[in-house]
Amino acid sequence: MADIFRKYIGEYKKTHRLSYEQSKAVSAIINCRTPAMGGVMKTCSVCKALEFHYKACKNRHCPLCGAFEKAQWLEAQKKWVLPIHYFQVVFTIDHVFNTLAAFNQKLIFDLFIKVAAQLLKEFGQKYLGGEIGFSMVMHTWGQTMQEHLHLHFIVTGGALISAPTGYSWNAASHKFLFPVKLLSNQFRNRFCFEISRLWVDGKLNTNDGALDVQAMLTEGMSKNWEVYIQPPLYDKEKLIEYLGRYIFRIAISNHRIVAVGKDTVTFKYFDNRDDGKEKLMTLPVMEFIRRFLSHVLPDGFVRVRHFGLHHASCRAKLQHARRVLGLPFQLPATLKLKFLDWFKQITKSDEDPRICKFCGQGLMLPIREFGPVFGWRLKAHALLGLLTSWKNVLPNFVLG
Repeated sequence: MADIFRKYIGEYKKTHRLSYEQSKAVSAIINCRTPAMGGVMKTCSVCKALEFHYKACKNRHCPLCGAFEKAQWLEAQKKWVLPIHYFQVVFTIDHVFNTLAAFNQKLIFDLFIKVAAQLLKEFGQKYLGGEIGFSMVMHTWGQTMQEHLHLHFIVTGGALISAPTGYSWNAASHKFLFPVKLLSNQFRNRFCFEISRLWVDGKLNTNDGALDVQAMLTEGMSKNWEVYIQPPLYDKEKLIEYLGRYIFRIAISNHRIVAVGKDTVTFKYFDNRDDGKEKLMTLPVMEFIRRFLSHVLPDGFVRVRHFGLHHASCRAKLQHARRVLGLPFQLPATLKLKFLDWFKQITKSDEDPRICKFCGQGLMLPIREFGPVFGWRLKAHALLGLLTSWKNVLPNFVLG
């Protein structure tokens, strides 16, 4: 993605206006792990070889960032995992509202989440008789980066029931959580009602009247919307790993990009309409960039949220749920990951990643940090890096 942006973003800007969030994402991806981000100078404890390590941008839309942060976040989620089965529930709004969502991103996104979460809480009370727990992540894309606004929920297969005599747990069947057709119809009706209310109150940006909200509502209400409820596929040990695959996903990752032509980009995708077969799609590079940037989220928007027993305000109820399900009442402490241990685990190697690649004996240890490098300093920095490389390699070459 960084290479595509470096080569084509200037041309793209001639015909497309970038929002503040999109400009920030493009800049972060281009500069990630380059001198523009600054970094750390390291030296070997034995041979004194030097290396420069550049900082990551940590932008949530960057294909290179977030692996360690994801692991730490997932570790923190283990506190709400109960010894029960969990369902995946997916809400999708009709595509007729895609354009309206593009002009009212934060407003529509928040409304979408609010309506879906309220319905799940209500159905939990009605069909399970108590409070359920659920966590959610919002995605705005499909496999080919087309607009496809949907929510992935992980929902407890049961509810905590409070009575004067104490708490109890009502487990849901492995094959049934809620009546899906009723949930789908109520979701459609309530979402469309809330859209109409925002429209009447004048809170929607209709692009100076170019967007026909009434026509959207009429078309949306005429269709059958589908809320998908998937029976439990994973035990609680694999639940967090499964959740992680959705939480930190972006519109497209680097490994899916197969080729960048003169004016095209070819990438892999799974065709859900053809039994999930892997296929290739080639798009004009301007359309590829447009699709990617259309999924940059509003600044400060939280796309991962917790509700019910998973919410921080319900920790006391979660403890009661743990007790009635045979777990210790006290919530488990979150394990603070150490980067070196985590790195060895994911690489399946016991070798210390800090070992010097020149002498193979010492450790590369930080000696100083440096800020962003621009202008003439960038040329000097590149020259220093080249001289450092020759200084490190030449003695080995001569000795060899």
